[in-house]
Amino acid sequence: MKDLMTLEQAKPEVQRKFMAGVYFRMTIALFITAAVAWYASDSEQIMGFLYSNKGLPFYALIVVELVLVIALSAAIHKMSSFVALFFFILYSVVNGLSFSAIFILYELGSVFHIFLISALMFAAMSVYGAFTKSDLTSAGRYLTMALIGLIVAGLINLLFKSTMLDWITSIVGVGIFIGLTAYDTQRLMRIGVKNDGSEKFQKMAVIGALELYLDFINIFLKMLRLFGKRK
Repeated sequence: MKDLMTLEQAKPEVQRKFMAGVYFRMTIALFITAAVAWYASDSEQIMGFLYSNKGLPFYALIVVELVLVIALSAAIHKMSSFVALFFFILYSVVNGLSFSAIFILYELGSVFHIFLISALMFAAMSVYGAFTKSDLTSAGRYLTMALIGLIVAGLINLLFKSTMLDWITSIVGVGIFIGLTAYDTQRLMRIGVKNDGSEKFQKMAVIGALELYLDFINIFLKMLRLFGKRK
């Protein structure tokens, strides 16, 4: 009985350690993305290269981002936690390069303001996901389907370039990603209960950090499109 009580008491501790590792990795990746974006936006050489040849290098970056995310997600079980973390950091650097235009298109004060609001929204939903007694599994499935629809709508709008559709997808996108933030947090909390500090859980922490990183980034980008002040 005593051993059982000790095990039950240990669960919150290992869960906290797992989630702390997830948030730490996510925060580092966000810092790297922001730093790279800021540096690149201030470099005429980098910006000139990214948007040369009708922006071909920029679009190549987008492809690289997709490849990195797919490769990391698909091959996570075959790579070490160190390699997984390397790919995650590399992705955050590439993302920073593609985000460099933000500091050129939008007023700096507006970018920071939207970033702060997005961070508060993310934090609130992550806390909700961590402590709610409701099972968000079903909601997660619906949100995933909605995300697929959002991606399809975004691809369609590349052809039609509708301001109204862009506005609608941005509003819906904010709702989807704040919902996914809560869902992903709850799912990671459940994984964290079983954390034993092994290589397997180190890799899960990297994937978890990537998922929450993407949730936050998408909230920020959608909010910026809706409320950001252009120069």
